[in-house]
Amino acid sequence: MSKTRGSGRRSHRFAAALAVTGLTVLGVAACDSADDEDTPAAAALPWGPCPAAAPGTARDPRLTCAKVKVPLDYGHPDGASIEVGISRLGATDPAKRHGVLLLNPGGPALPGLDTPSAMAPTLPKPVLDGYDLIGFDPRGVGTSTPQSCGLDNPSLAALFPYPAADGSIDANVQAARATAAKCATKPDLRYFTTANTARDLDRVREALGEAKISYWGQSYGTYLGTVYRALYPDRTDRMILEGNVDPAHVWAGEAESWGKGMAERFPDAAAVAAGQNAALGLGATPEEVTRNYLALADRLDRRPAPVPGTPQALSGALLRGVTYALLLHNDTLPVLAQVWKAAADLADGHVTDADGKVLQQVFADSPAAPGVPADNQATLFLALTCGDAEWSHDVGSYAQRTAADRRTWPLSAGMPANIWPCAFWPQPIEKPVAVTTGGAHNTLILQNRRDHATPWDSGVGLHRALGDGAAFVGVDNGGHYVYHEGSACADNATVAFLDSGRLPDQDLDCTDVKRP
Repeated sequence: MSKTRGSGRRSHRFAAALAVTGLTVLGVAACDSADDEDTPAAAALPWGPCPAAAPGTARDPRLTCAKVKVPLDYGHPDGASIEVGISRLGATDPAKRHGVLLLNPGGPALPGLDTPSAMAPTLPKPVLDGYDLIGFDPRGVGTSTPQSCGLDNPSLAALFPYPAADGSIDANVQAARATAAKCATKPDLRYFTTANTARDLDRVREALGEAKISYWGQSYGTYLGTVYRALYPDRTDRMILEGNVDPAHVWAGEAESWGKGMAERFPDAAAVAAGQNAALGLGATPEEVTRNYLALADRLDRRPAPVPGTPQALSGALLRGVTYALLLHNDTLPVLAQVWKAAADLADGHVTDADGKVLQQVFADSPAAPGVPADNQATLFLALTCGDAEWSHDVGSYAQRTAADRRTWPLSAGMPANIWPCAFWPQPIEKPVAVTTGGAHNTLILQNRRDHATPWDSGVGLHRALGDGAAFVGVDNGGHYVYHEGSACADNATVAFLDSGRLPDQDLDCTDVKRP
């Protein structure tokens, strides 16, 4: 669910999207209601140069970084501590400064130190004048005491449990059990949860010397923001949630929504491919493209095809993973059509030079930041999705649900309903934070109608959960992100809210999308 923002950074989206293939507290109530009178000033933070970024990352030279110490276990706040890395792009007009805007790019478990650099070029002057843009690596991620299970295959894509070609999940059960066993050797992982990350954000607020924070969360970051809002309603200023998680479905239910979401989004890409049928030969209609894609994925399930110039083979699961990643943005749909053509040629045994270049780009590794374990995102993805809420431990039930999901949503091949390592995970340290309706009218929900990663129904579910506390902006668009993606209606509502604090008088239905 990663993303690179900004019209000047569209060329990075291909690699960023593929990185995707590469959710009564015990003794913490007092911490959640700490007095503000002891809050240190932001000036006390030792702001300085930021740690080295991952190769290829664009960084604003004005960005500075610091560390904030937080408890590992908020049930024992005087015990072991960890560090959270934060970054800052200061407001450009101190006289107009409103406060801080914390940014989270989602994931789960994406690093965020450079999110201010990516977001700033997309924001108008009034917003840049009014806010310090604050990025952060969530606990356990990147520079924030990074965690590792020592996974043999460090890629996030390796965690996604696609069944065998015949629908069997036996290999998935074995892999899930083995992965959970590896992570069980890291007992501190149980404290790396969304609720504790939200508590970290309140420690960041204190360290910044702010009475309240504004927040913009994308994808998984919407759940983090929702949890912060629930724990600290009096410390939440203006909140934007974009590409949304339904807090009632964390996390097994959210995963199972992907099949329907893929069915809603895939026709956008199929239409692009059909429009290039003379050159690509993938089908003359979206329906024909879809049938050919399903047949190709099935062929690659049964016989993965070695990719020239790489040590990898293209399997049906890998094709589906790349497809998922390139559906995140409209401007990568033409690239996706080229990937499908190259995959079809590869399966047929006659790869052209152009196919080879496309495939090698698909399989190029995304380098991690120096000092960060290769399996860092995969480890924290598991810690969050398995540790936020308990999953079913009934191993036998997963096969039945997977078979039904394969029949209903063939594009995702039963993966979303399949067994994950969470089936073998220890019991979470606490129940999910309760999200209730009402509270301050201070949250803007941005949701695309054809979002396969966090589908429309999830955004509607979040709106239902927050009730009158939120306004809803629905956009007739595909892909995972709303702001700066072609709808002036949505962009204007977002900027007006940040600038003035006023939400739309009523929920918006934006139909003005301009295609790239």
